[in-house]
Amino acid sequence: MEEWIPKTDLGRRVKHRQITDINEILDNGHIILEPQITDSLLPEMENDLLLIGQSKGKFGGGRRRVFRQTQKKTREGNKPRFAAYAVVGNQDGIVGLGYGKARETVPARDKALRKAKISVFKIARGSGSWEGTVDEPHTIPFTVEGKCGSVVVRLKPAPKGKGLVAEKEVQKILRAAGVQDVWSESWGQTKNKINLIKATEAALKKLSTTKLRPQDVKNLSVSYGNVNSIAIAQEPAPSKVSAPKKPVVEVPDTAAEQAENKPLKGASTSLEHVNGIGPTTAKTLIEAGFSDAEKLAASSVEELSALDGIGKATAKKLIEAAKEAMQ
Repeated sequence: MEEWIPKTDLGRRVKHRQITDINEILDNGHIILEPQITDSLLPEMENDLLLIGQSKGKFGGGRRRVFRQTQKKTREGNKPRFAAYAVVGNQDGIVGLGYGKARETVPARDKALRKAKISVFKIARGSGSWEGTVDEPHTIPFTVEGKCGSVVVRLKPAPKGKGLVAEKEVQKILRAAGVQDVWSESWGQTKNKINLIKATEAALKKLSTTKLRPQDVKNLSVSYGNVNSIAIAQEPAPSKVSAPKKPVVEVPDTAAEQAENKPLKGASTSLEHVNGIGPTTAKTLIEAGFSDAEKLAASSVEELSALDGIGKATAKKLIEAAKEAMQ
């Protein structure tokens, strides 16, 4: 990793240790374009190749293998191509899948691993089985279903100790994601392993995109990503759930008492309370001198776009968010 020269702004921030948590990237919707970002933030990540092809020949024909071979007929002869499907995960709520093709097996494998590392996403785990009462995110919190082509995969919560009741390649994906127990059903042409894998990926992504009520998050012991983030997932954001109650202020008798009890103009408009501004962006703005929403609203697009990691479109959104917070 010391020889890595980042080519993107996100990679440079990870290289300089300005971002040390993968959740900050995934929660803010940043696009990962360099696999070294995932390698540096998830050093414990493991990878595996899925069996999507079969071997040819008189004695070994039909045996499952990691490379899927196709060939094109030309006047010069047959031109073979190889495809591979890779899965990466930290076995703790983060998983990624990648599909790569090349004229040789090794480049196809490397391309699949690279795409898997830049396509990681978080899943929700919990204890959603009615057969068990374990307060541990060992399975999925609710039933999900994914579809690709004619293949439909349905995943259901299972009790503690049941294991992964699923097809072998689906088991590899669930194990990399950190799911220990699950029931599964599948329909369609499940012999097409690529469609089966894509249907499983679509089902897993629904775990994090489905909205849950705060009481359901607590009852099902839902954890998004790492288990250490379970407390964060259970606490709803105060700005979205309920507005803070206004304190009762006694009416002062003199003008001096009015000046003492008058709140500061920027006290309630700090950048931490402005919707649409993340912690990393707020830190950059504060270091540049924009300590509250009032100063940010009075700034110009040219001033903000000159900062590192902020473009003109982002600068306009920041100024509009600051003006709304002031109102």
